[in-house]
Amino acid sequence: MEAAQAVETIQREMTTFARRARASAGRLHPELSLVSYTLLGHLEESGGCRATDLAAHYALDKSTVSRQVAALERAGLIERSQDPRDHRVQVLHLTDAGRRVLAQVTESRRAAFRERLARWPREDLERFAEYLVRYNAWGTGPASDAG
Repeated sequence: MEAAQAVETIQREMTTFARRARASAGRLHPELSLVSYTLLGHLEESGGCRATDLAAHYALDKSTVSRQVAALERAGLIERSQDPRDHRVQVLHLTDAGRRVLAQVTESRRAAFRERLARWPREDLERFAEYLVRYNAWGTGPASDAG
């Protein structure tokens, strides 16, 4: 396979992967979109942050993040608190319910990956993991985020 054909195949397969990820997110937790799941995961990893930080980190429009945050607040999965260093700033944190839902969905996603990859040889899994890390570590911005 020539390089151009390989790149086309990669693009097509990654698009298919993204579509499946969005579709499966709804099956794992009907009220939790893939974007919401991703935002909850970031809040857990970061220990809380501002909505503008989420928008910047994921290169999302502030209004998109605002709608997601409002829905997550209504669902009782996140809450706001004042930043102790700057009382003008609101910091988003997971609630206990948010942590439980995130843990449930994360475990369901891991189980789905384990099942799908169960017959792959260890060497292939390691190589695939390395390739994904390298791909996702490359650059930032619209050109590198395409797909």
